[in-house]
This record gives sequence, structure tokens and C-alpha cells, in this order.
Amino acid sequence: MDFNQIQELIRMVSKHKISEFSLKEGEFKLVIRNQGTVVEGVAPVAVAPAAPVMAMPVAAAPVAAPATSTPKAETPAPAAAASDDSKLLTIKSPMVGTFYRSAGPDKPPFVKIGDAVDVGSKVCIIEAMKLFNEIDSEVKGKIVKILVEDASPVEYEQPLFLVEPA
Repeated sequence: MDFNQIQELIRMVSKHKISEFSLKEGEFKLVIRNQGTVVEGVAPVAVAPAAPVMAMPVAAAPVAAPATSTPKAETPAPAAAASDDSKLLTIKSPMVGTFYRSAGPDKPPFVKIGDAVDVGSKVCIIEAMKLFNEIDSEVKGKIVKILVEDASPVEYEQPLFLVEPA
């Protein structure tokens, strides 16, 4: 079983809110448990000793900000920003790992704010388990916001970039 097949299984378990999924092929055994349903103190994934370990990533739910009283004159500005963001497309992390904007510390970033991207354009690297995975854009447009700091950890399905569609 290759890495992409495991990723697809993780996506499906998360999408369909399956509490536990087990797969056994020969000596390879994979158990994916959805962390939202795991009792505290239980490991997120149980795997046979000879098999590689794969943790089940779950995107964190956004936390609502506490309500504050603001003058009515300031209310339209946040509403306008929210409506502008609704038109933007999001490039999300396909895996858990460490986000890097460039191929190395001395290399230029793959994309900057204002750069145009096409489907298949490299936008970043995510390091997972000592493997450096180049992440390609699945959308076409212009980068308007980079949501993650360089060399910071990211979760599965975490938004990385906001793109204005072309």
C-alpha cells in the first residue's frame, strides 16, 4: 500500500466520520481511528509492530471569537472582508507535517503574494516523517494571502493559501 492510498483512506474516514477503520494486507495492518470519537488516553492509531505508523489527522474546528461591542460604523468593514473572502479559493494541506515556503533556506519561496498559480504549480513543501512532499496547486488564480508561517506545523486540510480565482 502506497502513501497516496493511505492518505485517501484517511480522507474517507474523516469525511464520513467513521470512528474506526481497519485494513490488513499480509503482514501490513493499518488501523485508523477518528480522534473525535477516541476516548482520552487511547492512542490515535494502533498498528502491528512491523508495520509503519500512520496517525489519523483531524482538522481543528475553528474557535469562535468572543463577542465584543463595537460602534455601528465599524460593523460593515468586517462584513465586507468576510464577503471578499467567500469569493476566494483555498489551497489546503493534504497531510500533517511541517510547512516550508521554499525548497531550502537559501532558496526563494515557491510563491509570494500576488503571484499567479496554475493547476499543478508547486506552492510549498510539507515535510512528513522525514519525507519532503511538494504540494501542487489544485486551483488557478492569484495568491492573495499566505495563511501559514514558514517552518510551522500544519494539520490535514488546514488552509495554507487564499487564491483569487482567475
